[in-house]
Amino acid sequence: MTTPPNPPSTPTGPPTEPAGTPAPEAAPIPAPAQPLSLEKTPAAEPAAAEAPDTPETPAAEAPAAPETPAAEVPAAEPAPAPSAFAPPAPAPAAPAAPFGAYAAPGAPGPGGPVDPWGQPGAGFGGGHYPGYPQATAPTTNGLAVAALIVGGFGIIFGFVPLLFWLGGILALTGVGLGIGAIVRANKGAPNKTMAIVGTVLAGVGILASIGGFFLTVAFVERASDRVEAGIDEYEPDMDGLYPTGEPRPSASPSPSQVPGLTSALVFGETFTYPNGVKVSLSKPTKYEPKGIIAREQVKNAVQITITITNGSNAPHEVIYAVPNVRDDKGMTAEMVFDSGGGSTVPKMVKGSILPGESASGVVAFEIPEGTKSITADISAGTLLDDVKYVGPIG
Repeated sequence: MTTPPNPPSTPTGPPTEPAGTPAPEAAPIPAPAQPLSLEKTPAAEPAAAEAPDTPETPAAEAPAAPETPAAEVPAAEPAPAPSAFAPPAPAPAAPAAPFGAYAAPGAPGPGGPVDPWGQPGAGFGGGHYPGYPQATAPTTNGLAVAALIVGGFGIIFGFVPLLFWLGGILALTGVGLGIGAIVRANKGAPNKTMAIVGTVLAGVGILASIGGFFLTVAFVERASDRVEAGIDEYEPDMDGLYPTGEPRPSASPSPSQVPGLTSALVFGETFTYPNGVKVSLSKPTKYEPKGIIAREQVKNAVQITITITNGSNAPHEVIYAVPNVRDDKGMTAEMVFDSGGGSTVPKMVKGSILPGESASGVVAFEIPEGTKSITADISAGTLLDDVKYVGPIG
């Protein structure tokens, strides 16, 4: 077989419609809408009705032969004029993300409800303005100030006699506060220099309190020495009581063997000093308290009568003449104070005793029950020796 010289080809143009097919009319384009206006447009008045025309009767004509209509192409309508209020053109679409990549973030949504009293936020779709940063509280170091003050007072009170202990307590407290202040300063707190100074002052206060202790000891010793010296140098002023040229009585010498001085006398015996003054203690007897309080507190007591006789040629001054009493076990007895039944105990011997006269007094002492004997010693004057007595309870 032979190939035809002109094979049919596929038409490239649009398909041709058969002749006589009417072309479809394009849809009319609506007129642009008029813009809204705030002014009220008056309504259009209706047109006056016209009288209908009298229809005319058409004349009868002979029918003409039909003609074949020619295919007419409708004329193209003019394009409408562009509107001044044309809709905005749409934004170009974002390019598609390649396969496997993250898509572009979408537009932010509308914000949340706005607080009418709060801080105004950003516009639509935006975030709020960042708030003001909160100011941090300033770091303080009050321990440094406390250490400085307490350490200073520790130094002041440390040097004061009898108050050194208070200075020591304040100084120790200041050391603790100063160490705490230094630790806080190393962590960022201020006043590190003040903390160090306060700690040093507190340490000096400790040394000052130690020095104050020794000052107190020296002060007490000096005061004690002055008191003892005053007692030793005390002598009653008896100028004019003695004849001219006669020496004043002095403390009796201490011989080697004198009953009453080197050995005890029995209760009831009398001791005579070299100047003629005599003293004696009666035998102890059981004492019955008279007052209500004494009866409740005192269970067993003895009473002793003191007698001092001035056998010299001058008045004898007695300031304090009370015996010291001990039980048979050597324990010091306590003096009984009783007032009731018209009598008062003790009755002291004191004052000036003229030559040849005597003075007596009564004292009572509480001793343990079952005590059989007691000892006592007494001095008839400030510058006279103590006389010792011993004996059973009669």
